[in-house]
Amino acid sequence: MNRYPRNMLGHGPDRPDPQWPNDAKVAVQFVLNYEEGGENCLLHGDAGSEAFLSDIPGAQPWPGQRHWNMESIYEYGARAGFWRLHRLFTGANVPVTIYGVATALARSPVQVEAMKDAGWEIASHGLKWVEHKDMPEDEERAQIAEAIRLHTEVVGEPPRGWYTGRCSMNTVALTAETGQLDYISDTYDDDLPYWLRVGDRDQLVIPYTLEANDMRFAGAPGWVTGEDFYQYLKDAFDTLYAEGEAGSAAMMSIGLHCRLIGRPGKIAGLKRFLDYIAGFDGVWTPTRLQIAEHWARVHPPVDAPRPSQMAQDAFVAAYGGIYEHSPWIAERAWGLELGPSHDCAAGLANALARVFRSASADERLGVLNAHPDLAGKLAAAKRLTAESTSEQASAGLDALTDAERARFTELNDAYTAKHGFPFIIAVRDHDKAGILAAFERRVANDTETEFAEACRQVERIARLRLEAIL
Repeated sequence: MNRYPRNMLGHGPDRPDPQWPNDAKVAVQFVLNYEEGGENCLLHGDAGSEAFLSDIPGAQPWPGQRHWNMESIYEYGARAGFWRLHRLFTGANVPVTIYGVATALARSPVQVEAMKDAGWEIASHGLKWVEHKDMPEDEERAQIAEAIRLHTEVVGEPPRGWYTGRCSMNTVALTAETGQLDYISDTYDDDLPYWLRVGDRDQLVIPYTLEANDMRFAGAPGWVTGEDFYQYLKDAFDTLYAEGEAGSAAMMSIGLHCRLIGRPGKIAGLKRFLDYIAGFDGVWTPTRLQIAEHWARVHPPVDAPRPSQMAQDAFVAAYGGIYEHSPWIAERAWGLELGPSHDCAAGLANALARVFRSASADERLGVLNAHPDLAGKLAAAKRLTAESTSEQASAGLDALTDAERARFTELNDAYTAKHGFPFIIAVRDHDKAGILAAFERRVANDTETEFAEACRQVERIARLRLEAIL
């Protein structure tokens, strides 16, 4: 099977109504990454020092050496930054989700107690704050298991959410396969949660953010002042709030780090943002676990058909009749590069249409001739396909007067004699009078024009048929 694994569609053009509690226009969710004590360090058994997300410009790892300045910056996050953020959020009565590196949490018992006393969610941020991109799958699986074990030991309960961050191509599947997590967040691909099929189960994904994130204080292009951060958060919030007022509510994730936003000059912008959103009605500030619980209750997974994952026989059995008596179109479409974006009416219709459009003129003529006359002899004899029977009935073509039937018969004979194929129209787009008017107008066209129009109508019929079953 030639399959494309990435999902380029997501919720599509009409995202679902999240139905946030109290009809909130936007859910604003704050994540505080607790990584201090879990970063690369010789003391932690690593090969060198940390180089990621600090105030040291252009930092590089020091192989085989401790980096005193880097360690000191990370220590600031635990010693001072965390408590400044703890005071801010508890004072504002806004809960946060902690992404807690298990080894960092184990080295910060007082901070863990404060997180729990505040009622914050403590999700897992992996075993260590290190790169996973080159980690063998079995090793990463073992580290995930150890992270859950150590987290449970330190916190007193297992994590219900997960975010590795510096992840591998295997991370999402490996965390999902544990079956222990209400959600995972190692994606950045949407403004709303969604269900991801992993193996034989549906895993809830709550996408995270790298843009509404204080990590841009440590990179370029990035924030320089707290005001920069505040203005970006405000603009994002204003856009999402307006969309929510227009009936398209969504979620805003904000990523924070103790050693970055915990500095006095940076946290001022975060404080301004908290003060700003406090002035709006219809703002929900949940933990990510609260979002997960809400989404699972309001939008549980749906066991929908996944055409891109079907074996060829099943695919042809399901969609071989979409083009009238022409299963070869489905047979060829199955061999295209299908993916999650084709698991909907519009996507699958496009795949089938590509085969039809690239077929020879004789093959396309065969498809046209496979269609029955409108209200013709096959209809009278009840020998139409189930799809055609339903379509003609929807426009009232199964209940014609004698005069109407005579006129359709006259037009059918004239059209077929002139063009060499039956008159085709997507009857679900028209009523009986509109169909008759189009028939009378089109019968006078030249055959080349009608061939092109008939092909367009065949594609439209296919699209409507797929819409009815997907």
